[in-house]
Amino acid sequence: MRSTPFRRRALPASFILASMLTVTACGGGFGGDEEEGGDNGGDGATGTAGASGPDLSEPPEIEGEVISDGESYEIKYGIGLAEDSPQALSVDYFADILDERSDGRITVSLFPNSQVGDDLQMMNNLQSGTLEMTMPSTSPATSIVPELQLFDLPFLFPTPEEADAVLDGEIGQSMLDSFEGSGIKGLAFAENGYRQLTNSQHAVSSPEDVQGLDIRVMENPIQVSIWETLGANPTSMAFGEVFSALEQGVVDGQENPWSTILTSRFNEVQDYASETRHVYSPFIIMIGEEFYNGLSEEDQQLIQEAAEQSRDYQRQISREMDTYSKEQLASQGMEVTELSEEELAAFQEATQPVYEQWRDEIGGDLIDSVQEELGQR
Repeated sequence: MRSTPFRRRALPASFILASMLTVTACGGGFGGDEEEGGDNGGDGATGTAGASGPDLSEPPEIEGEVISDGESYEIKYGIGLAEDSPQALSVDYFADILDERSDGRITVSLFPNSQVGDDLQMMNNLQSGTLEMTMPSTSPATSIVPELQLFDLPFLFPTPEEADAVLDGEIGQSMLDSFEGSGIKGLAFAENGYRQLTNSQHAVSSPEDVQGLDIRVMENPIQVSIWETLGANPTSMAFGEVFSALEQGVVDGQENPWSTILTSRFNEVQDYASETRHVYSPFIIMIGEEFYNGLSEEDQQLIQEAAEQSRDYQRQISREMDTYSKEQLASQGMEVTELSEEELAAFQEATQPVYEQWRDEIGGDLIDSVQEELGQR
């Protein structure tokens, strides 16, 4: 592959964990807490994830026509997470694809760790033309496409593969198309992942076990509703305050993806974890609309194909890192409860009132169409 001076090369998988051990308040290693309004997290305490690190898959071989004729230009690509995250590694692969298939015409500069703003600020930068691409969570984008609140609903996607099918299908494409005219073009959905519950009081395997627990949640009204419906006492707070709140007993528990739980050392102040998978959060690969419209049709198609290929790779290594993190937490002494299908169904049934509460705002037809596609009705 062609090497260019404009972008950082991907780190070998064997070195990922070394840099993960110094997670800073600017952004997390693997993935993270996505605050309403774009505070893209994993910020907070440093991690102790282990010495060897996950065995991540290498990016697929690059194939496709080389388009050497045309304008040369740079794409500035900002993300909220660290340069060792699946998000960043997929941008490296995206850059390699464009570099090779454009014969070096198109280069990509990666700005990780919210260097050019949080999710919302980076979206604004796309609209103003000071940044070409970003990959935020869906939450800050709901101000443009309200239907994206769908992804805050509990237990919507039973498996990642079912999420992929909806996000890559007609429903997902319709949501991406809804950005038209906003100054942003949606290219594809990637993965932030499933959120899991931890606490310091007892193992949780049923909705009854949640009742009375003080749970820190995101500053997101739908997710506050989830925990209120389950009988917990949800408390919204900034992610950077969570570790000390858990340590001091201000709250009993919190919920985040396995990778964030590990890199944030929550297992040091939380004895119990449950694989609840209560919310699945996507990322959105975005490009500035004016910038994209100024490109040739050939380059537009090339960027779209590269975005979809990098999405597939990001999902793959995101899931590999998630599995690794769960295993590490268990090996370091956390009691991890894996819920049966019946136990998960009990949680799903208990949170059905959340759907009715938010049905009109999100769109009843949209919710129905997703559930029908998933065979949940």
